[in-house]
Amino acid sequence: GFCTNVLLTQTPEHIVAQADNETELLCELRREHAGVYWYRWSQEKQNFQFLMFFSLLGKATYGTNISQEKFSVHGASSPTSYSLRISHLHASDNGIYYCSISQSSQLLLGTGTRLSVVDVLPLLPKTTQTPLSKKPLRCVTKSKSPIRKGACSPLVWVPLAATVLVLLLSLVPVAHRFHRMKRRLWLRIHRQ
Repeated sequence: GFCTNVLLTQTPEHIVAQADNETELLCELRREHAGVYWYRWSQEKQNFQFLMFFSLLGKATYGTNISQEKFSVHGASSPTSYSLRISHLHASDNGIYYCSISQSSQLLLGTGTRLSVVDVLPLLPKTTQTPLSKKPLRCVTKSKSPIRKGACSPLVWVPLAATVLVLLLSLVPVAHRFHRMKRRLWLRIHRQ
């Protein structure tokens, strides 16, 4: 499942940026972690897309069809700060971007940053930043999740599938042992 959590804070809450330019989204972690995942929720496509994982050691792993020239992550002022840089902005980059960490087999999501790419910037605000709302913590269950229409990210289902396979394989020796015990008991009963 996915959970929004106060362990990750994203700023700003909303960015309006001009096409063909670049922008940066900041993610602050409450404490040091192994690395940060970045996802994008697209209202237009109605899907949740894995963009990349950036490890504490500085190694980046990209999602399917994600351009390394377009997306890059940089450690900011401390080991708990990460910024996602998006270059060559286009209307298809519109969406809500979430930084995320994995903890106790859950993906904890940040507060989210909405990116709106426009051809011409409005005259008054260059970048709008609204105060972070004091929303209560909430976990998004599968029934409420925006992922309903698309397939789960491989980062979620691959470990789950591997775990199920290991569990099934561990049942084989148990079933075999049970069958042998049952047979021995049957033989003992019939010998008497």
